Amino acid sequence: MIKAIPLNKLFQSPRNVRRHADAAADVELKASIAAHGLLQNLIVRPAAKGKFEVEAGERRRRAMLALVTDRLLPRDHAVTCLVLEDADEAAVETSLAENFHRLAMNPADEAQAFASLVEGGASTEDVARRFGLTVRFVEGRLRLARLAPIVFEALASGEITLDMAKAFGATSDQEIQARVFEQVTSSYYAPSPDSIRRMVLSGTVRGSDPRARLVGRDAYVAAGGRLERELFDDDDSESWVDVALLESLAQARMEEHARAVAAKQGLAWVKPTLDTYASHDLVSGLVRLPAEPAPLTEAEIARLDDLDASYDEHAAILEDEESAEEAVAAAEAALEAIERESQEIRSRPPVLAPELKTEAGMILTLSRDGTPVLQPVFYGERKVEGQAEDGEIEIVAGDGGEGRRRSALSKRLVDELAMQRRDVLALHMASEPGLALDFMVFTLADADTHDWRSRSATTLRGGAPAGPIVGFEAKDAPATAALAELRTGLDESWRSGEDAAARFDAFRLLSEEDRAAWLGFVTARTLEASLNMAGERRIAFQDHLGSLIGIDTAQWWRPTAANYFDRVSKQVILDALADVGGAELSARFASVKKADLAASAERVFAGTYITEADVRERALAWVPDVMRFANSSPSEPEAEACLGEDAVSEVGDDHQTPHELAA
Repeated sequence: MIKAIPLNKLFQSPRNVRRHADAAADVELKASIAAHGLLQNLIVRPAAKGKFEVEAGERRRRAMLALVTDRLLPRDHAVTCLVLEDADEAAVETSLAENFHRLAMNPADEAQAFASLVEGGASTEDVARRFGLTVRFVEGRLRLARLAPIVFEALASGEITLDMAKAFGATSDQEIQARVFEQVTSSYYAPSPDSIRRMVLSGTVRGSDPRARLVGRDAYVAAGGRLERELFDDDDSESWVDVALLESLAQARMEEHARAVAAKQGLAWVKPTLDTYASHDLVSGLVRLPAEPAPLTEAEIARLDDLDASYDEHAAILEDEESAEEAVAAAEAALEAIERESQEIRSRPPVLAPELKTEAGMILTLSRDGTPVLQPVFYGERKVEGQAEDGEIEIVAGDGGEGRRRSALSKRLVDELAMQRRDVLALHMASEPGLALDFMVFTLADADTHDWRSRSATTLRGGAPAGPIVGFEAKDAPATAALAELRTGLDESWRSGEDAAARFDAFRLLSEEDRAAWLGFVTARTLEASLNMAGERRIAFQDHLGSLIGIDTAQWWRPTAANYFDRVSKQVILDALADVGGAELSARFASVKKADLAASAERVFAGTYITEADVRERALAWVPDVMRFANSSPSEPEAEACLGEDAVSEVGDDHQTPHELAA
């Protein structure tokens, strides 16, 4: 029931899930209400003595109270409210739903709200479905709710970042979380998520730790580091208590070494890490540069020939059954020495072309014995072509673009569309394990001849690419939702094995169908984001894959105001209308303002706008050329097209519905 309620009768609800606010955003909201009034009603529940508790809209209530203080509104200002009679649990969900899609909630608030719903009996899958999220996202927030109170409050107040909070959650022991938090907050260096994760997983560090070997006992003690040593401990087994201090000293030592190596090698940069390997995050955005091992000298070639001849002589002794034990032992030792020397000669450092060296860099890792090791790979930053100074990219849609219209899309929109189109292809590949197997084998076999200057169609190393936009998920896209549903249907019973061998044996016991489903999924999740366009975002091989499958993108992605029309120019929208309805339809909207035009276009291409039947069919089959897979044209609809939850238009015998693909 909608009702006008005096402002002084409204109070904050204890069930309102928002606990923290953004001061700058609150100032903007206050100014908006002062200028335009309250544009959306509050959601309230009756309370005692004729008062009402605000379940959703607390920020708006506080903004109006601030206007009362400024004497711009009376204390009894009438506020339009939607009055609910929900139970407490439903009120929490109502508050969460109303807040979630507005000002981005503090992760701590989200964690508390999700935990409240789960405590009320909802499953993580239920929560994910209600709010259009992935199960993984909800589980991540629930882990945050179980952080030590001091860490959780630091996240809520913005003292630490979300990534840091996740790093603290690497262990479920709240005592360890609290101890590490005190260490990093009292140290004089800025902690990173990686350093926090190492600290919570270790608690203390042994003297044999690579970081300890790098820094050295004397330097650590001189900096104020504490040691704990029991009766039978030695230098390797003693405990170094101040892990944060050790991390700081080790990082400084690695950075110093990296600068020296960069100067000596003539490199543009050297990135140091305290890990024993170059992590994905460290090389993200970088591309490997072509480098060949240094050529062997004539003396080295001659020495290898001598070693090969000597190897044959000693191997003959081992093969002779009448050889004496002393001779066999001597031959085995000689063979080990020969293999070691041959390996040292053949292990040549890579050599980079002089014209590339001024922009090249390398990764400096920390070996297990505490020695900085320069990884033998040269990296360069990937160059993005086709981007204009104003942040827009000129798009030439189609296979080469001859004779096509040119338009400009923002870099952000290009990246979002590429990721959504990637999900469409990923869903279909996940549903065709035969093709996925061929793709995987071919990609691995073709790695030797891949040109480093061109982007690979896949990461095919098992992991999923991050995508050009961190954290973006097309929650309302049918392909993305179906892909998530497919993931939840995989048989994970084999994960219960105690070690890798047990898990592998359990996995092999799965049915052929279940193993094939895993093959399709793990291959499909490696796909890079791409678009059917000229420039850096184009990966032609993915278009070929889409053509083989026969994907009709229109069945899995529809243009809306939010995901497309609000993001392009008015002329691009009018051109799209002309594509499906000719000049007459385009002219009908020519004088409409941009915001209204975007909303109308969404209705046209969703099939809900009243127009001719043939125009509606073409509209339902239309997607921007950049979203199509080259050489794969959409099928003619055989019935009324609909992308609702209960019906999907038939698109031919070679196509499957979202339900069939997710199943």
